[in-house]
Amino acid sequence: MAQSLNHTVDLATTGVFYMGMGNKVGKYMVGDKALEFYNDNNPEDNIQIPWASVEKIGANVSGRKISRHFQVFTKQGKFLFASKDSGKILKLARDKVGNDKIVRLPTLWQKIWEIPTRFFKKNKN
Repeated sequence: MAQSLNHTVDLATTGVFYMGMGNKVGKYMVGDKALEFYNDNNPEDNIQIPWASVEKIGANVSGRKISRHFQVFTKQGKFLFASKDSGKILKLARDKVGNDKIVRLPTLWQKIWEIPTRFFKKNKN
């Protein structure tokens, strides 16, 4: 049986964890010690990210709408998640890790627009 790192749970919701070529559907638990994801098919197949190891958490924001996808950056790597309650997860994470570690990620349009602007900046110098 998988042991939770959390003593209290602030939010439990469903979502998806994207890993490589596949994805896993399961449950999120946001608690006092960690962000945890448990696979629906096999609860032993879980991810536990302690708040102390989180470097930053990012999501795409357009206007006042938060994307359902968010990324958690740690020293071990980057984890991509999706949930219908991503806004609630990010608000609770802000209380745990601090406001400065919750960032806006660039949108697809901003990434595309960066390519020609970078090209013209190189030619001017």
